[in-house]
Amino acid sequence: MTIRDMEIFIAVAETGQMGAAAKELYISQPTVSHAITQIEEEYHVKLFERLSKKLYITETGLEFLGYARHIMSTFREMEQYLHHASYQQNIQVGASLTVGSFFLSNIITRFERENPNINIRVYIDNSTNIAEKICQGTLDIAVIEGTVKHRDIISKDVHEDEMVLICGKNHPFASRDSIQLSEIAGKDFVLREEGSGTREFLTDIIEERGIPIVPKWICHSSDSIINIVAAGQGVSILSKSLLTHQNDVKQIAIEDLTLMRSFKIIYHKDKFLSSALQKLIADIEENFHCHG
Repeated sequence: MTIRDMEIFIAVAETGQMGAAAKELYISQPTVSHAITQIEEEYHVKLFERLSKKLYITETGLEFLGYARHIMSTFREMEQYLHHASYQQNIQVGASLTVGSFFLSNIITRFERENPNINIRVYIDNSTNIAEKICQGTLDIAVIEGTVKHRDIISKDVHEDEMVLICGKNHPFASRDSIQLSEIAGKDFVLREEGSGTREFLTDIIEERGIPIVPKWICHSSDSIINIVAAGQGVSILSKSLLTHQNDVKQIAIEDLTLMRSFKIIYHKDKFLSSALQKLIADIEENFHCHG
């Protein structure tokens, strides 16, 4: 099996059609069909079921797709390194919104200043989407909050982040310094979207304790949450680090619960950690430890 065979297989798996894959790769459909058949015959496996002129990827095909994507990602990374070894390297870094908006920019700025031959490209999204891109090989490493549920991802805790309940200054909680967790039952909440580590953190707490809340607003940014809470539209739980210069909301302690979570560096278990990547990982760990 060649690199080109894997490239063809990935195109067929992602398009679901041999004709579409051929068009995408600028080759003939018989060439695509031959490559898939050759892999299946060489390894005595079935990659696709062919039913009513449609292709359905098999379980074996799905497993192979994960391997193929990472091999292709590593191959392209190797090619990029060889093409640019004499002058520049690129690293693709992912970050969840909380990490990216508050912690990572200063770390990246310092790293690029100390390593002028390395360019960092940063992609920010919620933790679930970032983890998916790590699995697909489109990101080299990432820093996220929340639980990592992919078996192929290695994660390492780098920072303990304190969360806090916030409310508007006219909210009934605003006159108090602390509440019991049970008091949030039935309250309107301003939440992050599904897939967010911040949303997952709160969901885990209320499901474990059996506390119902009302999801009144769903937002894709912490700034939106702060503005909506300040306007009196509900309460929320956010990273305390995001509230350093915020005077429009009141922070309320929860007496019977410690609101702490971990930030994690993540990367695929099969990822080749180049010297540049190892250096960046070490730099992120060191800077988070200093921040903590």
